Amino acid sequence: MMMVRKSKGLGERHEKILNFIQEYQRVHKHPPSIREIGENCGISSTSVVNYYLDQLEDKGLIKRDRKISRGLQVTGSNASAETLKVPLLGPIAAGPLLLVPEPGINYHNENEYEAVEIARSLLPSKEKGNDLFALQVDGDSMIDAMINDGDIVVMKPAKEARNGEMVAIRVDDEYTLKYFFKEKDGYRLQPANPTMKPIMLGKNAALDIGGKVVMVIRKMGVH
Repeated sequence: MMMVRKSKGLGERHEKILNFIQEYQRVHKHPPSIREIGENCGISSTSVVNYYLDQLEDKGLIKRDRKISRGLQVTGSNASAETLKVPLLGPIAAGPLLLVPEPGINYHNENEYEAVEIARSLLPSKEKGNDLFALQVDGDSMIDAMINDGDIVVMKPAKEARNGEMVAIRVDDEYTLKYFFKEKDGYRLQPANPTMKPIMLGKNAALDIGGKVVMVIRKMGVH
């Protein structure tokens, strides 16, 4: 296990949290969530975890991006602080279907699109990020997946998907954000909201998957 060096005024629990973040990053290639830190460091309250993280940030031992899920970085670790601008192409429906700009094209040189800036260190280890695009969620069909109205999903282009992956998929010339499942008699596009029914497609339906979700940028707060 990689261990961070001791720092003056650093308590045992601070060190335990730092070591856990660094080791988790090394093994999983992305930072842990607030809840995972609490579960592995013996802290039952997420607010207490945030209290310790705030102190570590004040000491300059970690960096935090509160708009991004798992937005943690241990200062001096192998993670790069380089940032990446991802084009924000438009809305994606998480509820009623909604027309969005065509994903899957390299928009990085198109000045007419807005962009969101993220740290490359927060991307999955195999993801270079050069072809990513972002869409803003419109609706609440994915709230149980902790994706709320107004959040931004960062996506990688894809034409195929495995069961359980969250995708942007075209239905009747409009894109929607749902979990993808291939079943015996067709396809099921499953919302993450118990009050909503899935979209069912026949086995001969022409599927047009535009991309897979690789990161969620929260509208506010840390999740």
